[in-house]
Amino acid sequence: MINSSWDEAAQEIVVKDYVNLGIAAATPRGLIVPNIKDSGRLSMRELADALTALVGTAREGKTGPADMQGGTITITNVGIFGVDTGTPIINPGESAILAVGAIREQPWVHKGKVKPRMVTTLALSFDHRVIDGELGSLFLADLAAVLRDPEAALLAWT
Repeated sequence: MINSSWDEAAQEIVVKDYVNLGIAAATPRGLIVPNIKDSGRLSMRELADALTALVGTAREGKTGPADMQGGTITITNVGIFGVDTGTPIINPGESAILAVGAIREQPWVHKGKVKPRMVTTLALSFDHRVIDGELGSLFLADLAAVLRDPEAALLAWT
């Protein structure tokens, strides 16, 4: 349901069978949100390469209209500005947007011991007509598990 949207005319949820991952990018022209088409079908390496190309094209001011249409979910990195969290607004045609805060070294209790760890804050804004609080929270919990153990996620993804 995270990768869905609300159809106002039909008054129904539209579940999408593809993921077009929007990446909010600050450019000389202002904020734009191009997306990586069919990102759910890409390997981690392919996704990283597509992200690098997308950001490069955006910074060069060469992002075309087709690159900014059809997004299904967006990620915005508010942490690049030193901000820990934010409440981003959902883009039209999407049901959620994820804000990633600054990554900071913090004291963290791990297995009963305080250790320095890299920590970030994630915030999910979502359309309650499509996603309720439980589903939004479960999505964040799954994402946190991937960030805590990326090696396991990579093995599962390949």
